[in-house]
Amino acid sequence: MAFSNLTSKAVLLYDEWIKDADPRLEGWPLMSSPFPTTFIIGIYIYFVTSLGPKLMENKKPFDLRQIMTFYNFSVVVLSLYMTYEFLMSGWATGYSFRCDIVDYSRSPTALRMVRTCWLYFFSKFIELLDTIFFVLRKKNNQVTFLHVFHHSIMPWTWWFGVKFAAGGLGTFHALLNCIVHVVMYTYYGICSLGPAYHKYLWWKKYLTTIQLVQFTLITAHIGQIYIMDDCPYQYPIFMFIIWLYGSMFLVLFLHFWYHAYTKGQRLPKMARNGISKDQ
Repeated sequence: MAFSNLTSKAVLLYDEWIKDADPRLEGWPLMSSPFPTTFIIGIYIYFVTSLGPKLMENKKPFDLRQIMTFYNFSVVVLSLYMTYEFLMSGWATGYSFRCDIVDYSRSPTALRMVRTCWLYFFSKFIELLDTIFFVLRKKNNQVTFLHVFHHSIMPWTWWFGVKFAAGGLGTFHALLNCIVHVVMYTYYGICSLGPAYHKYLWWKKYLTTIQLVQFTLITAHIGQIYIMDDCPYQYPIFMFIIWLYGSMFLVLFLHFWYHAYTKGQRLPKMARNGISKDQ
């Protein structure tokens, strides 16, 4: 009886909470509730940390070089497109880079931002293939906590971002992430072409630095909200989550930088950042 009452209260709270969702996303794929996203992420974590390695234990690693080349350069193109769309839907057409609130109208620019936010959210599912490729190629040493946590937390938190606040200052980190991914997946793509192309990867040592700059800018941008006199951003909780995310990953990547470059505990073959891969 007590469990039934608790469940009923939870359902009522959820129904009340979801009423504030953005009506423009009604009927969009994966946006009906957070449960499909949660289920996909759960399956992903189970596969890359348990089921996948067990299935591959007595098998030869798959040769996925051609597939990965296509995948990596496809992500580059997608990231370039999303960068352009984020710029054209706000960041280069009117946003101040300070207190930019969400535009809930149905103007062409506002709807363009909604579509871009949803596409960015969906791209995080595509990027789960990074880890699946690791497992199928038996590169289990690269399925680290940092890697899996990063790939899991992004689509889950972004479901809430798209559902309630598709636009405004909360999308700055997505714009930066798209720009960084253009660089990162270009590196991965060239690397996947084979050893003959590795001579063009002289800039590989700067990948972790680019990541650190990314999270520093994210933390600084969102942190300014705490020193503004008045900013009517509609969902302050998202500002805290983004600040926490930026700060946390800044610390994690600094930790990686310290062990990989300062103490010289770099992984073999190719220089890798916290979420990179040995192609």
